[in-house]
Amino acid sequence: MKRIFIVFAMLIACVSMTMAQEKQASIKFEKINYNFGKFSEKEPVQKCVFTFVNQGTAPLVINQAIASCGCTIPSFTKTPIKPGEKGEIKVTYNGRGTFPGHFKKTITVRSNGVTELTRLYIEGVMEEAK
Repeated sequence: MKRIFIVFAMLIACVSMTMAQEKQASIKFEKINYNFGKFSEKEPVQKCVFTFVNQGTAPLVINQAIASCGCTIPSFTKTPIKPGEKGEIKVTYNGRGTFPGHFKKTITVRSNGVTELTRLYIEGVMEEAK
């Protein structure tokens, strides 16, 4: 009877250890802030790229990238990113029709990673055209 109990306990321990090592994706951005600096109202469209790597053990999928304003448009890698590989989120800011001055916008990224939600920030100063 003791042997059956010991074998059963070892089986449970092995199963729980296997479940604890479940594969998961993990997103890691090189940077989460981008500053355009100063630019003229004559050239209101500015672009940047946020690069990330999947540091997990499962494929990473970006579910959505949503900007806090209609003047900011993110586009992202649609295919799953394998462990160790890189992906990118391209952001276009269009200041046409907005007032000159400082701006700061947020891009909310949702993924299947351990950290499901990440916020990226862009900012800059659009100077009045002279």
